This record gives sequence, structure tokens and C-alpha cells, in this order.
Amino acid sequence: MQPLTLKGTYLIMIWLKMLIGALMVLAIQLFAQTRFFYLAALAPLFPTFTLISHFIVGTERSPADLKVALIFSMLGVIPHLIYTFVVFFSISYVSLYKALLLGTVAWTIAAAILVLTWQYIQA
Repeated sequence: MQPLTLKGTYLIMIWLKMLIGALMVLAIQLFAQTRFFYLAALAPLFPTFTLISHFIVGTERSPADLKVALIFSMLGVIPHLIYTFVVFFSISYVSLYKALLLGTVAWTIAAAILVLTWQYIQA
């Protein structure tokens, strides 16, 4: 049996990330079908992908760079809150699809503002 190469390790990590993503989608679907349906909204907030990104940044960059990424992660909650508020308040007036679309547009605008502001501050 050959030792695991860098390419092999990379492929395993890619498959592991895909598996984690698929398991999260499955968990969301299962929660949505129970009387604890509200947990379907909590499941995507579990830091699955945040853990992966912080691990990658933490192993490939310096501790100072990881701290910068952590601060940006904290600020990244703002677009999510804006998305949630827009969907919450628009769902009473428009269809689900339109409310989700409005929330997505609001998230995109908020995220763009966050990224541009962050780049300006970092310059």
C-alpha cells in the first residue's frame, strides 16, 4: 500500500468537506419534518464551514492572519442578520419565493458593502 501523497490528502479533504455539507443538508431536511422544525433554521448556523475555513486559514497562514479572518467572520454575521430581517418582515406581504429573493438581494448588498468597507479599512 502506497503512502498517502499530498494530492491524495487534498482529495480526501475535498471529499470530507462535501460529505459534511451533505450531512448538514440532510440534518436540515430531517429537522424540518419534525415538531422541532425551528432547529432547521439553527442547523446551518452550526459553524461547519466556519470550522473548515478557520482550520485551512490557521494551517496555511500565520496566527495574525487567522485573527484577521476571525474578526471578519464576526462581521460576517451582519449580512446574515439583514437577510433574516428582510425575509421576516417581507414574508407577510409577498410570496415565500419573493421574500427569499429579497433577502438574498439584501444579503448580497450587505456582503458587498462589508467587503468593500473591509478592503478600504485594510488599505
